[in-house]
Amino acid sequence: MSIISVCIITKNESSNLNICLSRLMKYDFEIIVVDTGSSDDSIETAKKFTDKVYSFNWINDFAAARNYAIEQATNEYILSIDTDEFIDEINEDELYCLINDHPNDVAQVHIKNLYQSDDSEMVSNELITRLFPKSSFHYKGTIHEQITPRNNDRLSYNIYSAPVYITHAGYKLDNIGRNKKAERNLNLLLQEHESNPDDTYILYQIGKTYFFCRDYSNAIAYFEKAIEYPLDTKLIYVRQLIVSYAYSMIYLKQYSKAVALEVLYDDLTYCSDYLFVMGLIYMNNARFDDAVNAFLNATAIKDSIVEGVNSYIAFYNIGVIYECLGRTELAVSYYEKCGNYKPAKAGLVRCINSSSTK
Repeated sequence: MSIISVCIITKNESSNLNICLSRLMKYDFEIIVVDTGSSDDSIETAKKFTDKVYSFNWINDFAAARNYAIEQATNEYILSIDTDEFIDEINEDELYCLINDHPNDVAQVHIKNLYQSDDSEMVSNELITRLFPKSSFHYKGTIHEQITPRNNDRLSYNIYSAPVYITHAGYKLDNIGRNKKAERNLNLLLQEHESNPDDTYILYQIGKTYFFCRDYSNAIAYFEKAIEYPLDTKLIYVRQLIVSYAYSMIYLKQYSKAVALEVLYDDLTYCSDYLFVMGLIYMNNARFDDAVNAFLNATAIKDSIVEGVNSYIAFYNIGVIYECLGRTELAVSYYEKCGNYKPAKAGLVRCINSSSTK
């Protein structure tokens, strides 16, 4: 018998909910669905998969809705997922062994985010805390809510990685959908910021929301407010803040200003996403040797958030540098490392055509 309850809050996402719940049916989990005011057939869709379907009056507070869902669960361990998140794989035997070894701790799950960038799809990977014992933890925060100990005296706990793999499709939106989601999130985040003006995590989330809807000027403004405070680069959100800040400056062609982020190089030599974006910054400042070194350093790191920055995309950019410098053989050697990456294949064609005309 399962010891896990999957808790989902939803509103007007019947199509995604159908996929989400159908993926869960192969596992022996209790499924709790809390609807926060749908006008579509989300409730009817949920009832096809579980009899634990509840309604919650939306009060602009994600933590309140999630905590209500947790209250309905009859199992001790909560796996919290969103309607637009679809289970790819769970190793149940390994998961239960880990829970047994960490009965009072929190687990991170593996989430693959899908993004639509113009005419191409991008993928990023991250670990997010989603599995926890309900007797010890609950949610806090009106938006981008975080798992927090119920007992304020318990300041430390272990975080382990669970063999739970999820695809998140919620970022694959057109401009209208992207802006609608951003507007909802911004209203809540700005209210939260007003109450907690020194909270760097909220400042990061506001900047990230502007970044999400491609308003890079406002994104930079909030990222810069955050970095005025002392920040610990070992924290995942701080690393993401720095990388998003760098990309915002690149998109606005603020290349010389972005170089200032190299002051963090020694602190972030283990972060492939930072090394890669520094490669782009150096590249756009015509510091080609530094760019190549940064890209190569990124490929030496096993993990990355954005897929490919520690492998084929880094090699591709080195190829571009050498092609622009007229070092065709070196360019070809790096393009060939990129596998089926379409821009690299186009680079190979250019190099071959260039060589044949000489």
